Amino acid sequence: MEPIALLQDKRIALGVCGGIAAYKVADLASKLAQAGARVDCVLTESAVRFVTPLTFASVTGRRAFTDADLWDTATHVPHVGLGTQADLVVIAPATANTLAKLAQGLADNLLTVTALAARCPVLVVPAMDAGMWEHAATQANIATLRERGVIIVGPERGRMASGLVGLGRMAEPGDILGHIRLALGRNGPLAGRRIVVTAGGTQEPLDPVRYVGNRSSGKQGFALAQAALDRGASVTLIAGATANLPTPIGATRVDVMTTTKMQDAVTEACRGADALLMAAAVADFRPAQVAEQKIKKSSDATELALRLERTPDILAAVHAARNEMPRLQVVVGFAAETQDLLANAQKKLAAKGLDLIAANDVSASDAGFAVDTNRVTILDRGGRAEALPLMSKAAVAQALIERVANRLTGGSR
Repeated sequence: MEPIALLQDKRIALGVCGGIAAYKVADLASKLAQAGARVDCVLTESAVRFVTPLTFASVTGRRAFTDADLWDTATHVPHVGLGTQADLVVIAPATANTLAKLAQGLADNLLTVTALAARCPVLVVPAMDAGMWEHAATQANIATLRERGVIIVGPERGRMASGLVGLGRMAEPGDILGHIRLALGRNGPLAGRRIVVTAGGTQEPLDPVRYVGNRSSGKQGFALAQAALDRGASVTLIAGATANLPTPIGATRVDVMTTTKMQDAVTEACRGADALLMAAAVADFRPAQVAEQKIKKSSDATELALRLERTPDILAAVHAARNEMPRLQVVVGFAAETQDLLANAQKKLAAKGLDLIAANDVSASDAGFAVDTNRVTILDRGGRAEALPLMSKAAVAQALIERVANRLTGGSR
């Protein structure tokens, strides 16, 4: 897992309660540490029966705390340090017992006293048997915590340790990480801004079972959506048919198949948006006629002739309708080329009225479709061109969103 800019040197107090899901939290702690966070794990007495402090110390590279440390005379008031120095308190799994303590303000162990001392956001991830989750007392405690601003993640439906199936499973570590990013980024430079991102390729039907499409995976667009969320933006992610990726936590996803449907979704979303990043690989042509039934293969036919027609030009339509989109200040396009990269990108930048364009050579094996890296050149209206080195698509997204944020907040980049 590569470092995440939002998490660099963030202090996260990670509380672990007693439950079988505790073993998954070691994976979460590892992910957070790899991403660059400083993770201080606090285990309850019950948690130590499922996992050891050594497990968490090993994956975080930092000391893990237990109830015995509450009375550690070598450390001055350890719970106050853990709570007040944290940027976020996360409790996973959060048992019914600990939820009840938090709701009532009880502080009888190191974890609950740390949560009570904290002056940062608190995020809890419940995990318990379905009957315990559905009990009126637990639901009342959850309602109390929500009223106080505590972030509740999950639980999910699935098989419990008891063998029963119901609502009570702990959310998966990857999803918890997404909620942590959302919590830490919500007051970022794009807070209050609405960003529209398109991703993936469109598919134009030929008959009920065939289509004309491309190989775009949507990875760059999804990375852009995540980067915007990390800076506090409200994100609408319009995903083409080829984008079979998990939705970044916090994004509003709109799935479309054809270019026409994507144009409709983009036009609607941009009426209230501050920026549009058009990373989707939209089909330029579609079959002029769509067969109502599957086209059969004739035994004596050796070829099939197709007549194609142009699809709508989404960026050109946005440019023409800018007066109907009063908030839209920044439009970013992408130029996926196989030759004359900069010349074609500059032409598209001018013709579509773009503020920025990211040009990349999709014929390159390390920067084309479906890979995790990209090599782009960013061009702007003033004629400046900035070539970025080969980097992950997440890093490219961070660089582009940084430039969008600077423009929206009055910067010059």
